[in-house]
Amino acid sequence: MTSAEVSVGHVDGDVYEIHVRGHHLTVDQPVDAGGTDKAPTPTELFAASLAACVAFYAGRYLDRHGDSRAGLRVHADFDMATDRPARVAAIRVSVRPPEGFPAERIPALTAVAGHCTVHNTLMQPPDVNITVG
Repeated sequence: MTSAEVSVGHVDGDVYEIHVRGHHLTVDQPVDAGGTDKAPTPTELFAASLAACVAFYAGRYLDRHGDSRAGLRVHADFDMATDRPARVAAIRVSVRPPEGFPAERIPALTAVAGHCTVHNTLMQPPDVNITVG
């Protein structure tokens, strides 16, 4: 099993900075939720993580088959649950392959994209333990 570490520290108001392997990302909340809208929300990053993972797997598929990644696009949108607990209720991800991608290979690209690490994790949720102190 490979371990990874992420740390998050408070910046100001609802702004937090995420540290991952020397990289820094920021999250915030929209103004209508009390934030300053300086960055995406953690929930938006959650959906973005899935879309980026799908894009990565699709891109690797294209590479393996000698196709260009130029023009590859992945779009995701999501709905929040209307009941409790607060959570994402649905995510829709669509992959737009590069121009000229053969239609007969769309099922294979779909299968590969659907097996990205983030999607696999959502399908088989990990144990999550939260401690304070």
